[in-house]
Amino acid sequence: MKIYGLIGNKLENSFSKEYFLNKFKEEKITNTKYLNFDLDDISKLPSFIIKNKINGLNVTMPFKEQVIPFLDELSDDAKLIGAVNTIKRHKKKIIGHNTDHIGFRYSIQPILNKRKKALVLGDGGASKAIKYALNQINIEYKTVNRNTSFDYSDLNEKIINYYDIIINTTPLGTLPEIKKYPKIPYEYINNRHLLFDLTYNPKETKFLKYGKKNNALTINGLQMLKIQAEESWKIWNF
Repeated sequence: MKIYGLIGNKLENSFSKEYFLNKFKEEKITNTKYLNFDLDDISKLPSFIIKNKINGLNVTMPFKEQVIPFLDELSDDAKLIGAVNTIKRHKKKIIGHNTDHIGFRYSIQPILNKRKKALVLGDGGASKAIKYALNQINIEYKTVNRNTSFDYSDLNEKIINYYDIIINTTPLGTLPEIKKYPKIPYEYINNRHLLFDLTYNPKETKFLKYGKKNNALTINGLQMLKIQAEESWKIWNF
């Protein structure tokens, strides 16, 4: 029996378990399980993996960065990004990978058009993969967060007009807290803008609704999640 799963906190609304169980059913993959593991103490991860004979894991908040000291190795991408969303047990080693950047890059590239400048809202583990991907596709960006390029209070008409891509990497607006949203001046958003929300549940967050109201192109994180999940599966099995 091969065992895969997701580690993080508050996993009841997570994408991964449902996605992989459907995949196993549709592709007739047998002797394979995918489980949610709501961990309190990430330092116990190595013994947890060995004890439960886990083959591979996906990693979500708040552990994408916290998990790194407890891994034996990192892939080149994960080293450069500084965050992990996929773990593989290979022989006696526990190896960290990152497939978030692939999912993001493949989902945003077809809709970029001529947009070349991005604001990245948030500076957590998810944002690191996004910024890595933006560098790969030559998109200029600035981070919006306390103690980074811009604070939210710095955002004005000039800045919003300059940056034509706005990416929400924060959990604001994710179920169950759907009334929350990043506090940016939405009145300056227009049809030149692309708003990308890594959140997928709900399908349309307030961040995206406010963008759409001002004629921006909007996209949620579902396609990104599907792509990164398939990339994780490749790492675990090939």
